[in-house]
Amino acid sequence: MPTEEIRVRGTVQGVGFRPTVYRLAKACDLRGDVCNHGQGVLIRVSGSEKAITEFIARLQTECPPLARINQLTRIIYEGELTFDNFVISTSVSNAIKTEITPDAATCLQCQQEIFDPFSRFFRYPFTNCTHCGPRLSIIRAIPYDRCNTSMSAFAVCSECGKEYHDVENRRFHAQPVACHVCGPTAWLERTDGKSVTASMFSMLDDVDAVCTLLQKGEIVAIKGLGGIHLACDATQETVVEKLRQRKKRYHKPFALMARDIEIIEQYCIVNAKEKELLTSSAAPIVLLQASDKKQLASSVALGQSSLGFMLPYTPLHHLILRRMNRPIVLTSGNLADEPQCIDNDEAREKLGTIADYFLFHNREIINRVDDSVVKVISDKVQIIRRARGYAPTSISLPLGFHNVPQILAMGSELKNTFCLLREGEAILSQHLGDLENSAAFNAYQDTLNLYLNLFEHKPEIIAIDKHPEYLSSKLGKELAGANQIKVYPVQHHHAHIAACMAENGIPLDSPPILGIALDGLGYGDDGTFWGGEFLLADYRKFQRLATFKPVAMIGGEQAIYQPWRNTYAQLLTANLWDDCEEKYSDLEIFKFLKNKPLKLLNQLIEKGINSPSVSSVGRLFDAVAAAIGIYREECSYEGQAAIAMEAIVDVSSLNNDKETLIYPFSFSFSDSIYCIDPRQMWQALLNDLQQQIPQPVMAAKFHKGLANVIVEMVKHLSQENLINQVALTGGVFQNCILLKEVTKRLETLEIKVLTHSLVPANDGGLSLGQAVIAAAQLIHVDI
Repeated sequence: MPTEEIRVRGTVQGVGFRPTVYRLAKACDLRGDVCNHGQGVLIRVSGSEKAITEFIARLQTECPPLARINQLTRIIYEGELTFDNFVISTSVSNAIKTEITPDAATCLQCQQEIFDPFSRFFRYPFTNCTHCGPRLSIIRAIPYDRCNTSMSAFAVCSECGKEYHDVENRRFHAQPVACHVCGPTAWLERTDGKSVTASMFSMLDDVDAVCTLLQKGEIVAIKGLGGIHLACDATQETVVEKLRQRKKRYHKPFALMARDIEIIEQYCIVNAKEKELLTSSAAPIVLLQASDKKQLASSVALGQSSLGFMLPYTPLHHLILRRMNRPIVLTSGNLADEPQCIDNDEAREKLGTIADYFLFHNREIINRVDDSVVKVISDKVQIIRRARGYAPTSISLPLGFHNVPQILAMGSELKNTFCLLREGEAILSQHLGDLENSAAFNAYQDTLNLYLNLFEHKPEIIAIDKHPEYLSSKLGKELAGANQIKVYPVQHHHAHIAACMAENGIPLDSPPILGIALDGLGYGDDGTFWGGEFLLADYRKFQRLATFKPVAMIGGEQAIYQPWRNTYAQLLTANLWDDCEEKYSDLEIFKFLKNKPLKLLNQLIEKGINSPSVSSVGRLFDAVAAAIGIYREECSYEGQAAIAMEAIVDVSSLNNDKETLIYPFSFSFSDSIYCIDPRQMWQALLNDLQQQIPQPVMAAKFHKGLANVIVEMVKHLSQENLINQVALTGGVFQNCILLKEVTKRLETLEIKVLTHSLVPANDGGLSLGQAVIAAAQLIHVDI
């Protein structure tokens, strides 16, 4: 009778994989055993060839929800199996490879139990099993056993213990298993310190009372899975605006949560792919197109055409929303720009002036994990923020990277993540925020130390961004010096392109591709700031073929938050300011700019005082938005004006192929590089302003014109270089319209287009690119 040894690698430990193997082996009438081993799971089976083939097929199709099979190998087993049945054996080695799965949304079985009056988990807000529940957020050390998580504070009762040890129960070896008798508890507090009783609301319990508070227009801070959120009724304008003022988050859109898909569909258009994302175990915030059916409070998403919705992803949230027939705001529990609170006492101190009530629990959050944000573009998922539900799932590296030494990549300054490279895979941290904030930088260091310990990672090289002032780069240099290992600086836009190549499986020794990296700015190899780059790149090197015409960023960082500065700088660079005085002096934008201290601004530019020259497409978007009257004076976050301009684009103009509905750009060759010049675009835009063309039409013409010149540049460069693949990357390509337009036009030219889906196109994916570039450099040196 055939006997095989089957080795399975991937996310197969701590996710109910062995019980699934056990169940399927019994169903296929096989004998043998299954156990964890150093690289995953080892299975030995004996039975008919047909039964083993069926077993393998079912194992792949009936894989547990949180498991992922990366590799399955089968060989003839030469030893002798003495088993009369199929069993789960103890591990064959103590050297178990660390596998930490992301926190996972409540599975359907657990959902049913919390609403079943006959279940012992009825209305228990911390119900979980091997198919769902906390993972990354509660772990403090390896191995992933209860004693190394925040659940160590709760002794397992006999009933939970029985299920934990029952191989046929879905709670078999579920480390956070708990119930009303033995697990964490939740309670309600008033922020003014006065006592709260459920009888005040005539509700079932404190969790149920939260729903009533939200319906009454109160703001409640809710301690969830990876952090504390601030919640309110999303349909009440007064309370939403109150939350904005108290939180000091004046414009950024709020995330929303709704009880079910049906409620979301009252406010948004939801396609099949978006439904799949909303109901997945990752349960991210999905950016959806707002519909005209029902309106939320106007302050929820100012200047946006989309809404960010998620479904309840813990039993706590399911119980709160059971009676809630409308959406709630569920935004990070923090003051603007600070990290999300995760500790009860910290929340009392920092959120006491924002929230009216707290819903706390006594399960400690070890690791802060924000909500992930995704959107669907042309039926393809694009991750905007990679955190809960996705991190720290590893990303398999392309061919050629499987024998590289361990590498640590420190990431960027904004939207930071770091990356660990090992054994042919990349492990990205969750989104850690902007390191300019001291609290965020401290959290970054804590999380980095945790990951290095959890994954037993000892880097042999550290990759950093070339920007000399990035805190992540400075820390990387310090760590390299302290551990006497090499530090490898990586150019910002090369890292963007390499990240896109890596997640698309481009092998290490592939020929160069054309990468188009459009963003706010990054430190260039020539000491200037880049942000609109066409690079002929592989993993080891790049050649800068083209860029956008550099323009002064007047006031440095101030130009990010005052878009008019970019408009003025663009008009000066295009030599159009005198024309404005002569031909366009009646325009609102000209009158606005004339009231600014132009003499001082000119001196800053001439003397190079805090006004670096940048080729930033992000700032070009800001300049155009301000010119046509969108967030001209001030923005509260980077890209706000550009996002608002995208939201108003006139669809009929966008879909009209008339040349008159495309703003023209030109490009020329100088100093060994092509340069895209927006001067003609500005002339046409000023004429449109004079003719009082509607904003949505001008926004459409700009998007189409920009897409058109990008594609024309690719056509030109492809005649001079062997180009058959183009990678689109950088934060500007989170603009759906631009991404769709460029992709559509390039594919018409039969050019393969690579975009992002596993890591963000913005700086959140930068660490992956840094890591693979450093790895390629090491391999190159070895050769």
